[in-house]
Amino acid sequence: LTGEMLELIHSGAGNIVCTQPFACLPNHVVGKGVIKELRRRHPESNIVAIDFDPGASEVNQLNRIKLMLSTAFKNLEKEN
Repeated sequence: LTGEMLELIHSGAGNIVCTQPFACLPNHVVGKGVIKELRRRHPESNIVAIDFDPGASEVNQLNRIKLMLSTAFKNLEKEN
């Protein structure tokens, strides 16, 4: 997962939604654990982790994705 996120950033796709299915411990530990470091090393990246489990609110999930997209569009406007 970490390698894939890094590959996306290096290929120019810095907007990443890291989806985490219910009870996926490897993704929870590795994915969330490395996002902070990826952001530090690649400040142009826009990464959001979304949990998909029975206790997660759909509204919260959608709002996090909308916020990520809003940031992506603002960054695109700055580039142009």
